[in-house]
Amino acid sequence: MKRITIGAGTGPNIVAGMMRIAEMSDDAVRKLVGSARDAGIDFFDHADIYGGALHASERRFAEAMALTPSEREQITLQTKAGIVPGAGYDFSYEHLVSSVEGSLQALGTDYIDILLLHRPDALMEPNEVARAFDDLYDSGKVRAFGVSNHTPRQIEYLSRWIRRPIVANQLQLSLLHAPIIAQAVAMNTRYDQAVDRDGGGILEYCRDENITVQAWSPMQGPNGVFLGSDAHPELNAVIDRLAAKYDVPPIAIATGWITRHPANIQVVMGTTSPQRIADAALGSEIPLTRAEWYELFTAAGHVVP
Repeated sequence: MKRITIGAGTGPNIVAGMMRIAEMSDDAVRKLVGSARDAGIDFFDHADIYGGALHASERRFAEAMALTPSEREQITLQTKAGIVPGAGYDFSYEHLVSSVEGSLQALGTDYIDILLLHRPDALMEPNEVARAFDDLYDSGKVRAFGVSNHTPRQIEYLSRWIRRPIVANQLQLSLLHAPIIAQAVAMNTRYDQAVDRDGGGILEYCRDENITVQAWSPMQGPNGVFLGSDAHPELNAVIDRLAAKYDVPPIAIATGWITRHPANIQVVMGTTSPQRIADAALGSEIPLTRAEWYELFTAAGHVVP
């Protein structure tokens, strides 16, 4: 069985997100994936709901790539289950198993490398999740499990029931959306930044439990993409200056700020641009100094007391 590559490895700490490929041509999908592979990226993120119809993006990926068994072994495929559009969430045994079966068929593969629970289900019965995980693992259909947008307490509770370790937690993180980092920096102050919105040190908890944090929407702020935006002149001025210093595109500075963190965070890039995925991968190689990292942090509007 192939070892699951999760967290920092020999290549860039970038995951290629496939959520927007459903309407792309075969050639465009192959060019995007090829650019990722050329940049050293071998990790591809899916979800059953991506693409406007159930399993649409997964199916588009498989149709365009037509991977041979040996090519399939060279990459990591991750997908997510649990969101039911228009009807909340469903972590029941039947739904999770059915979703994985649908993903396997759509992706044209015998196994999923990593399955994530896609946002918490308030009506979760943990014994059903445990049974689903056991059956999916024992049958060889899923090799590892994780979560998305879960608090430390939610992970601890789930872990009491399941036999497989949680290997990943996909969380929103960017220079402009960084509460999982910023809250701890402002701890014990009166700044709004000090308010805990993530259940108590989720980043530190994941590091302690060897759970890889995967950063989704790494280029997004409250008003959309911040790179080159007139709404964030100070931040972009710092990004552009550092990009010139390190001779990389600005997007690499934005990803480099995330990968510079010692938690070995993976950056999930949902771009459909082959050039942007290649440029983003350069961020893993940028040795931002502490002063530069904090300068970006404060330019994004966060407080360093």
